Amino acid sequence: MFSQTPLVVTFRIVLIFLGILLVYLGGKGALEPLIMIPMGFGMSAINAGVLFMEANKLGNLFIDPLVTDPNDLMNIMQVDFLQPIYTLTFSNGLIACLVFMGIGVITDLGFVLKHPVIGMVIAMFAELGTIATFPIAKLMGFNDGESAAISLIGGADGPMVLFTSLTLAKDLFVPISIVAYLYLSLTYGGYPFLIRLLVPKKIRGKALTVKKDTSGKKITSKQKLIFAVILNTILCLLFPVAAPLFLSFFVGIAVREAGIDKYTKLIENGFLYASTFFLGLMLGVLCDANTILDPKVLKLLVLGMVALLLSGIGGLIGGYIIYFFKKGDFNPTIGIAGVSCVPTTAKVAQKEVTKVNKSAFIMEYALGANICGVITTAILTGLYVTLIK
Repeated sequence: MFSQTPLVVTFRIVLIFLGILLVYLGGKGALEPLIMIPMGFGMSAINAGVLFMEANKLGNLFIDPLVTDPNDLMNIMQVDFLQPIYTLTFSNGLIACLVFMGIGVITDLGFVLKHPVIGMVIAMFAELGTIATFPIAKLMGFNDGESAAISLIGGADGPMVLFTSLTLAKDLFVPISIVAYLYLSLTYGGYPFLIRLLVPKKIRGKALTVKKDTSGKKITSKQKLIFAVILNTILCLLFPVAAPLFLSFFVGIAVREAGIDKYTKLIENGFLYASTFFLGLMLGVLCDANTILDPKVLKLLVLGMVALLLSGIGGLIGGYIIYFFKKGDFNPTIGIAGVSCVPTTAKVAQKEVTKVNKSAFIMEYALGANICGVITTAILTGLYVTLIK
């Protein structure tokens, strides 16, 4: 540990304690435990488990993300215990696609088809951070690919950030992914304050007028399945570079709507949770002091916060536009759900409304905006990767 420069030693100690703190906050439920607990363990272990490798070089037995030569990779995969997972699932975007498939399985398109205009308007405004952060990042010295990957943090969709940074900013893939997932967990704690700041209490407790459907019609699984396969085909046609993400998301939805219970259980209980666990663990062990000690990381921390803040503000602006368009018969708090952290931001919206008015239920609209947010963020991912690559 102490055979390194004082700066590296100090930073390792800080990261060890930060890892312990993440485990504690994840255990308390203050941060997302599914990501934070494995990430915290990985972060503390990678910075504590330093040893002398061959030729007295310092290293660890976890992972080396910088190895790219095929011969070196074959050798190191027999030494570092997480290297096969990183090389075969993480660095090629597979783990991001598996997570996205799991998100598809737990997504109900009925909320989108019920209120498509409201959901898409809010979702488009909630992309403010993913668009406005790009020129800010450029002004701070990042190139086009790096700026795009950083901007995607504003979409609050981890798999999108992973996919974009792997494609456009491989050199900054590790810090961008770490910052993204750290900040996504902070949407639990940060967005409620933004809602209270921008939405007055009287409007925040607004209950929506629910019109009874006398026609007896309802959105069927067949309609959702048709919508999913058509939208998937169109998006893959328009943005082929992001086709793996679209396929993963919509095939998850299709499995759910087709009622294939065995596949649904496999994807949700197997793929989604296994991928999430290894995603958190891999992000933790990538937090090696030598990797994180990059002058660009501080800028990343600031830009990630700016991106999520602007997206939250944009979503609430979209909520207010619907509020005024519907002459007050809408709750603008729903706008925060346009930031596509499914279903976290929808839960945040409902929780803040419930604190003011326990009888106000906005979850149907919030989940619709939430799912539309996933679609708009995926489209922006496709645009960035297509235009820049």
